[in-house]
Amino acid sequence: MTFRTIASEGPLRLIVVGAGGMGRAWASTIGADPDAELVGIADLSAAAAEAAAAETGVPDLALGSDAIELARRTGADAVVNATVPEAHHPVTTAALLAGLPVLGEKPVAASVAEGLSLAAAAEHTGQLFMVSQSRRYHRSLHRAKHRTAALGAVGIVTVDFFKAPRFGGFREEMASPLLLDMAIHQFDMARFLLDADPVAVSCEEHNPAWSWYTGDAAATAVFAMEGGARFVFNGSWCSPGFETSWNGSWRISAEHGTVLWDGEGEPLADPVGDVADVTDPGLGIAGSLREFIAALRHGEEPMGRVHANVMSLAMVEAATQSASQARRVAIDDVLGSSWETALATERNTDVLAVMKSWTSVRDALKQRSPQ
Repeated sequence: MTFRTIASEGPLRLIVVGAGGMGRAWASTIGADPDAELVGIADLSAAAAEAAAAETGVPDLALGSDAIELARRTGADAVVNATVPEAHHPVTTAALLAGLPVLGEKPVAASVAEGLSLAAAAEHTGQLFMVSQSRRYHRSLHRAKHRTAALGAVGIVTVDFFKAPRFGGFREEMASPLLLDMAIHQFDMARFLLDADPVAVSCEEHNPAWSWYTGDAAATAVFAMEGGARFVFNGSWCSPGFETSWNGSWRISAEHGTVLWDGEGEPLADPVGDVADVTDPGLGIAGSLREFIAALRHGEEPMGRVHANVMSLAMVEAATQSASQARRVAIDDVLGSSWETALATERNTDVLAVMKSWTSVRDALKQRSPQ
């Protein structure tokens, strides 16, 4: 499945939609990339947009409340969607239908159903929609995958994630803060390491007595993956002392050996095997931006294309369902019910026609190469 590329000369002209913390981070990252140019910031709050623009140091940066109008006024090539999750679907849909490719913050949307709608909108328009799963962009993660490849079939991948952040605000009031706000990173990283999608999950959540979160801040999830491997996530957001990296602490157990990665440094392999370097993917959102630009300039398939990324959000929804219903949940059941919801709620007839043409949601989402 192809997407339209951009052949214009000079840096890729971008607007950022959303002037909150992530929007400001994206604006700074764009400013630091010689192949990109920030030409505008859109936000419903004029004061927020003005404050974000002041931080960039770009003189006379264009501002507005309507992302599409701003993109047209500035001649932007593409949109970076850094809005809150609830706004991901309407903002991205509007941009795609206006002929603008989109680089969006995770999650792809507020629900799998909305994610399916966005995948169909990207198909209909032929525009690239890439989701920035920023923790994929870490050289040591790619080196861990490279070293695993020499060890035969993988049996189990485990990640421990133990942190004790005191965010304040909405995270401490959420029903499932760890699963909904954080675990998607590790779920997505597991798909990358295994080159496999999930089949089913069993998950339990709980909240330690000392927790400062209203909702369950700890969880253990066991995923059955395509090919037979298991992925185990074990974590807590109220676990002070000996905290792990924000990437987690990983063990990959394969037929002929094991790879360990502490989430930051060099991965260790036993036996040592091939230690050849890998191509540097960049770090964090700077890596996402670099890959987005390469995709639009050269047609290179990016890791975070919407069709692939929906599966990472499906893992989150399936895990929360499993925990709340105390049963094993099949990923295809989540995809199927989400597809039915998307069909019932879609208002664009062309996008609806694309979704109706899918004979299998899983097969439709596999119209891409990397996980």
